[in-house]
Amino acid sequence: MADAISEHIILRLARYLRVLQKLRSLGFVKVFSNNLGDAIGVTPAVVRKDFSMISITGNKRGGYTIDYLIPELERILGKRETQNVVLVGCGKIGRALMEYQEFRKEGIIIKAAFDVDESRIGSHSDIPVLHTEKLADYVVENGIRVGILAVPDTSAASVFEIMMQAGIRGFLNFTTVELKCSGKCPDDGCESECIVQNVNISLEIENLFYLVNLKSSLHSST
Repeated sequence: MADAISEHIILRLARYLRVLQKLRSLGFVKVFSNNLGDAIGVTPAVVRKDFSMISITGNKRGGYTIDYLIPELERILGKRETQNVVLVGCGKIGRALMEYQEFRKEGIIIKAAFDVDESRIGSHSDIPVLHTEKLADYVVENGIRVGILAVPDTSAASVFEIMMQAGIRGFLNFTTVELKCSGKCPDDGCESECIVQNVNISLEIENLFYLVNLKSSLHSST
């Protein structure tokens, strides 16, 4: 089922899940599509369509049962299993990610971090920090499929290639370099299997300023 769902829907499902978990902690039992839509900024019709994609139905009067929705979304998103990842690059961003406690709460475990700087080798926040030359063996031995890239831009392409060759197939890229799969991975079909999420923080902030300014100009013109 999940293979047929688009990336945008998966991201919305993850946001629904966070909202539902918060509502349940506040004692809510039922939720309506307009509640979820308002919470993440989409229409009720989008919520209903997203849920229909994963065979979840509700009714206009009764809404959705939160205790039913949460495990269903967790199943679709793979939240019932611990998700192990590696981190490459232990600079300021890398260290901040290692200290981010929400990862563990969500079942995401940074099993190990890697860097070429000998002064960073050892451990940080109880996460072992190893030399990057040990990355390939570690990934194979521990069956790691997802990695976080937080190296300097000048090293992004070469480290990305090392990670691909090691067997990483999902990448969260915190460099400003737009990375794409080369299709030269050891296994067949790599080009379609590799997934890269490029997280350009500066670009996101620029977009936010643009949207804020656009909204202000629209209000001032009315």
